Amino acid sequence: MTLSARWRELVDQLPDRVHLLAVSKGQPVAAIRQLAELGQMDFGESRLQEALPKLEALEDLPGLRWHFIGRLQANKVRAVVRSFGFIQSVDSQRLAERISRISGEEKRCPQVMLQVKFRDDPCKGGFGPAQLRESWPELIELPHLKLIGLMAMAPMGLSLQQRKNIFQECRDLADELGLAECSMGMSGDWSEAVDAGATWLRLGGVLFGARVKSAQGPTDDINDV
Repeated sequence: MTLSARWRELVDQLPDRVHLLAVSKGQPVAAIRQLAELGQMDFGESRLQEALPKLEALEDLPGLRWHFIGRLQANKVRAVVRSFGFIQSVDSQRLAERISRISGEEKRCPQVMLQVKFRDDPCKGGFGPAQLRESWPELIELPHLKLIGLMAMAPMGLSLQQRKNIFQECRDLADELGLAECSMGMSGDWSEAVDAGATWLRLGGVLFGARVKSAQGPTDDINDV
């Protein structure tokens, strides 16, 4: 099946409330351009060094919306704030505060999702639900960023039902905090995430097919779909 056919098949299956985020990490500019010509506007990148040349090469497509979905290191915040309108992987209050400060300096206001860890997982960061509730009064007062939702991923090795439970917990917590968006669900479990109330799906492999190998070597990317 061609890239165009896979995209159309996915889009046709999604409810109106669900947005498709095409995870373009490891994919060539030509593939991104092809999807943009079909109407796909939201793309997710997780390695700044790889992403910036793509953004530059696609500057002639001003309607594209770029989401940073990887682990965000403190020394990369300024560059990400300058280049990405969405940041989906804010995993601590300290990082949120840094993004707020730098966004003010750069006269930007990124849309932010807070990454929540609903189960113990040494491979991933994120707020615990109780920690997020405790930090929430301070987080919502941060200027120069717009908190729009939560992002969650199920740890590796869970059953389908266990993943569905996590997605439902994420949706419930977002509703409790008055947040409209839930970014959850990837190539292996997106249908279950939709059923639980996802509004964003991060899809890479099921959309693009095999990823082009990067010359940058291994990654600790948390959204390697």
